[in-house]
Amino acid sequence: VGNISKQMIPKVEAYHKRKLSDKFFCVYLDATYLPLRRDTFEREAVYIAIGIKPNGHKEVIDYCIAPSENIEVWTDMLQNMKSRGLKQVELFLSDGVVGMKTAL
Repeated sequence: VGNISKQMIPKVEAYHKRKLSDKFFCVYLDATYLPLRRDTFEREAVYIAIGIKPNGHKEVIDYCIAPSENIEVWTDMLQNMKSRGLKQVELFLSDGVVGMKTAL
């Protein structure tokens, strides 16, 4: 597992730094909790942003893992996506995370 992880880390880092399409019709933002086998937390939130392009193509724009869902992580994720080229979104969909409207 260690060797596989060493090989995958550069690919994962490149994925998180790649240039993004500037236009999406819709971006769906959500987080789900996954159980862990670590001493620090029993479970952590996996944040995911899925975009639908004007042609209907779906794409995982980005994801991240954090101890819990909060607006600060969403704000960082949104700012990162903007800095990587995302400029125009017609519709954002998310659950009732407090502060999401302000972050957007």
